[in-house]
Amino acid sequence: MFIDLKKEIMILVTGATGNLGKATINSLLNNGTDAKDIAALIRNETKGIELKSNGILVKLGDYQDFESLRSAFQGVDKLLLVSSSSDIVHRFDQHKNVIDAAKEAGVSHIVYTGFDMKDLQQSTMVEDVQYHAYTTDYLKQMAAPYTLMNNTLYADMIPIICGKNILKNGISIPAGVGKVPFLPITEMAEALAVVLTTPGHENKEYVIAADTAFSFAEIADIISEITGTTIAYNQTEVMSYVAQLVQLGLPEDDAAYLARFAGAIAKGEFDTNKSDVKQLLGRATTSLSDFLRNIYSK
Repeated sequence: MFIDLKKEIMILVTGATGNLGKATINSLLNNGTDAKDIAALIRNETKGIELKSNGILVKLGDYQDFESLRSAFQGVDKLLLVSSSSDIVHRFDQHKNVIDAAKEAGVSHIVYTGFDMKDLQQSTMVEDVQYHAYTTDYLKQMAAPYTLMNNTLYADMIPIICGKNILKNGISIPAGVGKVPFLPITEMAEALAVVLTTPGHENKEYVIAADTAFSFAEIADIISEITGTTIAYNQTEVMSYVAQLVQLGLPEDDAAYLARFAGAIAKGEFDTNKSDVKQLLGRATTSLSDFLRNIYSK
């Protein structure tokens, strides 16, 4: 699946201490990429101790500091731009900084982690997701080689967004009968590692999602089968859902943000019926049943 590149290629991963960034670096190492050919962009040097201990080149840079980015991208061939987790209002400008700095530094290929929905600009949560569309458009206008990796929702989010103690209380989320092709973050990272280490992905757009989408009622049935306990699906009201998440310790703004995701799920906005993961990985994705069994059969 993976090939030896004829010359050393420096791959830089942004957001390297976040969940997807860390998982991608692990996937690169697992596929045989030499640690010396991987760089990690971080904002705080103290967070790079573990990366350095694994032989990863750590570079300091901030999405909002153009000069720090231009300096960090020197000598980089392939750049993974993991979408920003800052306040949404700042995200497109930050991505624009990364893309501009990469072009000035001579980066030859930019890979961006976008978002998979039926229509970002027409979504019920357009203000939360349209920065992905802006970033995509900007990348295409830059006339530099790019790859768009449009991710669905992480399967890893299911225990977080379904409510407290679902084995006792059931699943509680206002998602109606909407379906999501949830995919584990490890397989998203594996797909990214493939694109970063194999040729032929320039100026292409991939949907990074599972082959099959599931509703939360179906997820409740899967967990019921795994545990031998009947798990109910409660289509709670939005305000109750927000309160439920706040009770779990989320800030109210974050809880409201997740509630908007639930509303978009209910509208069927994530059920795009597209996936390129099998093509990239050369195998089927992990079934949601197997993923959930690993969590709930313990």
